[in-house]
Amino acid sequence: MKRCLKLTFEKIQDLRYGENAHQKAAFYRDPKFKGACVANSTQLHGKMLSFNNIVDLDAALELVKEFERPAVAIIKHTNPCGAACGDNIYAAYKKAHASDPLSAFGSIVALNRECDPETAKEVTSTFVEAIISPSYNDNALETLKKKKNLRVLEVGDLIKTTEKDVKKVVGGLLVQDRDVIGIGNLKIVTEKKPSEEEMKTLLFVWKIVKHVKSNAIVLAHDEQTVGVGAGQMSRVDAVEIAIKKAGYRTQKSCMASDAFFPFRDAIDVAANAGITAIIQPGGSIRDEEIIRAANDYNIPMVFTRIRHFKH
Repeated sequence: MKRCLKLTFEKIQDLRYGENAHQKAAFYRDPKFKGACVANSTQLHGKMLSFNNIVDLDAALELVKEFERPAVAIIKHTNPCGAACGDNIYAAYKKAHASDPLSAFGSIVALNRECDPETAKEVTSTFVEAIISPSYNDNALETLKKKKNLRVLEVGDLIKTTEKDVKKVVGGLLVQDRDVIGIGNLKIVTEKKPSEEEMKTLLFVWKIVKHVKSNAIVLAHDEQTVGVGAGQMSRVDAVEIAIKKAGYRTQKSCMASDAFFPFRDAIDVAANAGITAIIQPGGSIRDEEIIRAANDYNIPMVFTRIRHFKH
C-alpha cells in the first residue's frame, strides 16, 4: 500500500512575478502552522513583497532565531553578508552592517528584538529592501515609514521552527527533519586549546555557518561575521573568498566550516591569513592530516561531529 503525504495550503496573495519577471508566482501559507514566520507576519508598510523578498526574509528570520542575545542578520540571495550579536539591537545592527557594507546594499534585515528608533535610523540611512522584527517602537515605525518603498514586517514573539523541511523537485518532494541540532558534541582535537574568547567566537560562528549555502566558510570576531564564503564547489575556494571579504580583519578571527576539510590546503591558507581558531565537523579520511596541519601552525581546532550542509 502506497503512503500518501497530503499537504494543504491557502493562498495569501498573487505576486507580481517569481524569481524573474517572466515567471508567474503566488504565496501560500500552511493554515495549521502558528509559529513566527514570514507567512504569518503582518506587513506594516511598503511595497508588495516579491518572491525573492519572501525567500530572503525567511532565511534572515531563521538565522536570528538561533540567538538568545540581541542579534541581526543581513541577507543577500539567502546568504548572510553580515550577522552579529550585541548588548542591544542597535549595537548588533551596527556590527552586522559593518561586516560587509558593500554587499548589504539592497539587503533584507532581520532583528530578534523590538526595533528601536536608533536602529530604525541606521536602517534607513542606506538602501534596504525589507526589515522583519518581532515588534516596532512607535517612533521607530514612523522613521521606517519615511522610506516609501521599504517593506516593514512584524512577526511577534520568535519561536524556533520545528516543522518538517520540504524541498520540491520535478515530479516529487523531499521531506526531512529541520536542521535544528545546535552545537553538537564538541571535541578539541589539537594540542593547543582555544582561549575562552576564541571558544565564544567559535560557538557564535558555528551557528552562522549553518545558514550559509554549501560549501560554506564563515570568519568571525567578537560575535560579528567578518568574511563569508558561500556556495562554492571547492572548500578551499570558499576559504579564500571569506578571507578576501574579511581583508585585514582575518587577523585573530575564528573560522567555521559547514563540513569537513578534505585536504590540508584550506588550513594552510587560513593560517597564512592570521586565523587563530577553527571549528568544523571532522569526519574526513584525512582528519589526522588536517589536525597535524593545525598543530603545525599552533591553531586550536574543535570538532563538532555534526555537518550543516545547506543546498
